[in-house]
Amino acid sequence: MQLSKLKNSYRERKSEIKNRLESFKKVWRKSDKDIFVELCFCLLTPMSRARSADKAIDRLLKENLLFIGTKNQILKELTKVGVRFPGNKAKFIVEAREVFTHNGRINIKNKLNQGTSNAKREWLVKNVKGLGYKEASHFLRNIGLGFDLAILDRHIMKNLLRYGVSKKLPKCLTKKCYLSLENKMKEFSKKVNIPLAELDLLFWSEETGEVFK
Repeated sequence: MQLSKLKNSYRERKSEIKNRLESFKKVWRKSDKDIFVELCFCLLTPMSRARSADKAIDRLLKENLLFIGTKNQILKELTKVGVRFPGNKAKFIVEAREVFTHNGRINIKNKLNQGTSNAKREWLVKNVKGLGYKEASHFLRNIGLGFDLAILDRHIMKNLLRYGVSKKLPKCLTKKCYLSLENKMKEFSKKVNIPLAELDLLFWSEETGEVFK
């Protein structure tokens, strides 16, 4: 019964989900600055609503702070829209800027041009503070490079529990735990014949009522 409801929901939202994924693929063809904007969005999402993170990015761009603002200036804008842990996240944005700035310009695409999606994720987790496996997977998916990676946020894990993919919600996601759950989600994806990235957006929309990012 549960799987039947899931498949019906997928049929209803399939077109919208596929269109959203196509829009992600187009992001990689944009500028390095556009890619960096998406990275910053993913840095803001932990423990915060995606819409709040998106609103924060819009404010930072409008105020011309994302690429040149100080930590305190960024912190002020994050606080206005209710992003949680704004101090840490403002620091992460500034530090990420330093990682990807070369000769005064954002240079992020070259860093991600080679290797598998798993290798890219490992590099991001190791080199960008504030990016764990979930955030790095989210970022790569949103720029069209990680459709084979699972984004294990609370919405997704709640659904994995609902459909019996996992037996309990993990208290913390170590690398070993994350990769184990990711493999289980991939197996479930094959079982229900819904591609992993589409299943992720389906689960997310089931919880939030929209297909966003």
